[in-house]
Amino acid sequence: MSLKKSWHDRLASYPHLPSVRAIPAALRPRHGEGTIATPSPREVEAAMRSIPEGRLVTVMGIGQDIAVRHEATIGCTVTTAIFAHMVAHAAEEAPAQQGRQTPYWRTLKIGGELNPKYPGGIDAQMSKLEAEGHTVVQRGKRYFVEDFAKKLTGTR
Repeated sequence: MSLKKSWHDRLASYPHLPSVRAIPAALRPRHGEGTIATPSPREVEAAMRSIPEGRLVTVMGIGQDIAVRHEATIGCTVTTAIFAHMVAHAAEEAPAQQGRQTPYWRTLKIGGELNPKYPGGIDAQMSKLEAEGHTVVQRGKRYFVEDFAKKLTGTR
C-alpha cells in the first residue's frame, strides 16, 4: 500500500485557500502596494476546465483573472503555476472522471511556451495541441504555440 497522496488528494489539501492579503514587502518594488490573491487548487482547476477547444490560456492569465475575481491588485502566479501542474497530473491520474478530462494542455507558460512538467512532457502536450489545430514551433530547446496570443481566452 502506497502512503503517497494521489494528485486528487493533493488538490483537496488546501482548505485555507483562496486568500487575499497585502502584497509582501519583497514583491512591492515590482508590484507596488495593494493585495495579492492566492488561488485554491480547485479554482485553478475550474479555470483550466473552462478553456474551450481551439482556445488557450497562460498561467499568468489565470492569475490575473483570479486577482480580478477576488478584487485583488495581483494574482499569485507562482501558486497558480504549482496548482496547474497538480491539476495536469490529477487529470491524467483519472482522465475520465465524471466523463470529462480537464484540458490542462491548453494552459501554457508565459509567452505561449509548452510546459515540460506536464504529464508526458513536451511531446504529449504538443500532440494534444496539434490535434486541436494549433501549430507548435521550436525555438532553441523550448517549444511554443505559434501565434498563441490570437488564441487566448479569459477564464472568468
